Amino acid sequence: MTLRALSIAATGGRALMNKIDTISNNLANVNTTAFKKARANFADLFYQQIQRAGFGEAEKNQHPTGLSFGMGVRLASTEKLFEQGSLENTGRNLDVAIDGEGFLAISLPDSTVAYTRAGSLHVDSQGNLVTPQGFLLNPQITVPTNITSILIDTTGLIQGVDPTQPAVLQPVGQFQLTRFINASGLEAIGDNLYRETPASGQPQTGAPTQGGLGFMRQGFLEESNVDVIKEMVDLIQTQRAFEINGNSIKAADEMLQNVNGLRR
Repeated sequence: MTLRALSIAATGGRALMNKIDTISNNLANVNTTAFKKARANFADLFYQQIQRAGFGEAEKNQHPTGLSFGMGVRLASTEKLFEQGSLENTGRNLDVAIDGEGFLAISLPDSTVAYTRAGSLHVDSQGNLVTPQGFLLNPQITVPTNITSILIDTTGLIQGVDPTQPAVLQPVGQFQLTRFINASGLEAIGDNLYRETPASGQPQTGAPTQGGLGFMRQGFLEESNVDVIKEMVDLIQTQRAFEINGNSIKAADEMLQNVNGLRR
């Protein structure tokens, strides 16, 4: 039925518009530190069964295939892909990149905990290490006032230089990293932050280099994992698919016009 074709093509157009929204957000964040691209996943809708496979009498006239019509497509999910981004050398002492699966835990103003991979850190007026938004690390790390330079090794150990004793490194703190068994289940809340959900699993916290948490790289930032060329190819393919769905609607509409014309 051409009426069925109209509704099927409409679901296709709606789903493809959602995919274009996802691609647009990926491209908009191509220069966002530690941004993780998203992917739109689709699923076909239910089927109208006219005749089921196996209809008939066995060994006589049993039909090997059935007769059914699909009702279109729907957006099943948008999935964050936590592939490692390239590490950019910034040379800044308070820039740290995570080379692995871990996240930095952040304390939000409402006393909840969020997680981030964007390691552009700063020192606030109290000497605390904070994110660009002013959120404290969890656990909190405070740099003593007598420390003028910070060194961070791959294990996350933070040491500082006291000008009065330049030959002796002073202990400052220790980074902790957190990983999730299903990072794609985290809820993105903006500002490069994620929240734990029932789908992500419980946070697994430890020192860097342990349990797949990853290494700390001082003087580096993780770049977005968006591949611009691939996203542009996907955008063109999605646009063409949308146009084809529009052609399906046009063809079904013309067929209905022809059928109506037969009555006159």
